[in-house]
Amino acid sequence: MRGRLHPPHDGVGRPALVAVRLCVLAAVLVVTVVGVALLPGGARARWLRTCNRVVLRCCGVRLRIVGELGAGGELLSVNHLSWIEVLAVGTLRPVRMVAKREMGDWPVIGGIARRSGALFVDRAGLRGLRTTVADTADALRDGGDVAVFPEGTTWCGAAAGPFRRAVFQAAIDAAAPVRPIAAVLRLPSGERATAAAFIGEQTLWDSLMRVLRLPGLECELTILPALPPSADRRELAARAGDAIAAVTQVPHPAVRRRARTSMAA
Repeated sequence: MRGRLHPPHDGVGRPALVAVRLCVLAAVLVVTVVGVALLPGGARARWLRTCNRVVLRCCGVRLRIVGELGAGGELLSVNHLSWIEVLAVGTLRPVRMVAKREMGDWPVIGGIARRSGALFVDRAGLRGLRTTVADTADALRDGGDVAVFPEGTTWCGAAAGPFRRAVFQAAIDAAAPVRPIAAVLRLPSGERATAAAFIGEQTLWDSLMRVLRLPGLECELTILPALPPSADRRELAARAGDAIAAVTQVPHPAVRRRARTSMAA
């Protein structure tokens, strides 16, 4: 079961500040869409990194980065809490995201994702999953970074999900390193910000409003040592999950072995 989603702390309404932040975010989103539509590839990637930083700042999120990435061509394996760490990873350098297919159909955001080179995966179809793994391997061979969220869905931060192993096959096929990145969301007091997680029956709008009403957030990304690709994607997934758990102090349970294994697990 997922961890419980705790309600925001008392006294964090601040409707005037929320209204101002919403207006600024709307303007940033318009500017982002225009830039993504008009700029060429390299300039577009730099533009998106800047816009990611601005969006986080407008939402009251302070970004803290611990560690450094390698030279490139890495599979970035990140624990999944919200849309916040997705934007945070996007500030590190140009990176392609592996995202669920439904995101490509979202208004505005789907268009930005497609133009930024996102790799969409249909979790319900094995054939589509194999295509995504192959496309991810090709991107890694070309020296690009690809960010994946192997839990497949978001968790509150007080609990975590198993790391699905299929996408790690791309690192094995491309002989590319896996770079675990541990994401932690905290309130100004230093405690975990479980209220900022995007889980349950929330819509993206609901999640955004919860974040805007909080007194402030810190998103800490800890970039961990790279893992060399092994011959076993299950082992690689487990090692990435264990490395992240050592930072977050939240263990990732193992994927249960099925009678008939498939790339979906």
